[in-house]
Amino acid sequence: MRKIKVMISAGGTGGHIFPALATANKLKELHPEIEIQFVGAEGKMEMKKVPAAGYPITGLPVMGFPRKPSLKIITFFKKLIKAMQRAKRIVRNFEPDVAAGFGGYASGPVLRIISKRKIPYLLQEQNSYAGITNRMLAKKASKICVAYDNMDKYFPSEKIIFTGNPIRSSLFEATETVKEAYHNFGFDPDKPTVLVTGGSQGARSVNEAIYKNLAFFEETGIQLLWQCGSLYFKEFTNRMGYQVNDHIHLTKFIENMNYAYACADVVVARAGAGTISELCVVGLPAILIPSPNVAEDHQTHNAKALADKGAAVLIADDEAAQKLPEKIKSILEDDKVAEGMRTQLKNFARTDADEKIAKEILKLAGVE
Repeated sequence: MRKIKVMISAGGTGGHIFPALATANKLKELHPEIEIQFVGAEGKMEMKKVPAAGYPITGLPVMGFPRKPSLKIITFFKKLIKAMQRAKRIVRNFEPDVAAGFGGYASGPVLRIISKRKIPYLLQEQNSYAGITNRMLAKKASKICVAYDNMDKYFPSEKIIFTGNPIRSSLFEATETVKEAYHNFGFDPDKPTVLVTGGSQGARSVNEAIYKNLAFFEETGIQLLWQCGSLYFKEFTNRMGYQVNDHIHLTKFIENMNYAYACADVVVARAGAGTISELCVVGLPAILIPSPNVAEDHQTHNAKALADKGAAVLIADDEAAQKLPEKIKSILEDDKVAEGMRTQLKNFARTDADEKIAKEILKLAGVE
């Protein structure tokens, strides 16, 4: 078995990082003689998550393109020039046989250099609406792995492979008992539980909507497992004060998501591609609140793909505080509604996405 080198670019949010790590793990499983080098953005969460998973990573000084005219555009181009120079050195020193881009600010510079050196690369588009960076990179990509139908609107159809989105392997680890999961959060297994997550970093408006409806959870006896995100944990801990009790578990980040899903009856979440892919696999009724602050409004497209099939409930960001109690009750109080959502979610589930993508990467490296 010959040794091959794979360069993976991913980062910014868990929605890019976790699929990349899942694929990296599968690559090592399929081809033990493999060397993997990650490239991410300086200061972003990948610089901690990737080394923690056992892989080396190099950061680039990149930032997102400013959406409004400002002096930030000057900073953007200065950083881009530096990032291109550093990416050139990284690729030259590592000499990969193949590369894969999972999204994030670093993907553009890295894969442009990869393309110039005639190294094959694969793209993984997690969303139902392709971002501008992946649309630009698609021209030179060898293969493009997608998770939604009708992506030939954005990419050449002959390059598209439907794989689904890889999810964290920990979700397949069996929880010994559901009772254990409840005990982990200090909850009562005989009471309904709502899991709230605004993504790995948190979401201001989702947190505010939950905070404004704390009385609803108290009055109904519904337990609240609330991942508010690292950016907001200190603030909401201070604001909650005495209100934290046996009904409410407030945390910045949930490491054991299999425990969280095991005791949740309903999930309230943003509509990032990674979150949606996990919800489909675990089959949990969900209320999706798409972020209005993402490129090309791709989270609304993601959420609509499920909501149109009855697999989830979609609430606009500015209506979350008003509509959440009613939507939560409608799911918890009607078993037929909840079961219908679970059934539809399973139709979207893909459990072998990591293996499909890993095999495509190996093919591009000349390994059959």
